[in-house]
Amino acid sequence: MINLLTALLYDWSNGVIMIGVFALVVVILIGVLINFMLSGKGKEDS
Repeated sequence: MINLLTALLYDWSNGVIMIGVFALVVVILIGVLINFMLSGKGKEDS
């Protein structure tokens, strides 16, 4: 059990994949935020 836990903690490929997924989510959220900011300016008339 301890060997499995240390293998998961020190597995570089797992960490690289998680960092990549986190970076992808952050980029998507920033894109959605910029989209909301740009599309909100045209709806001030209504």
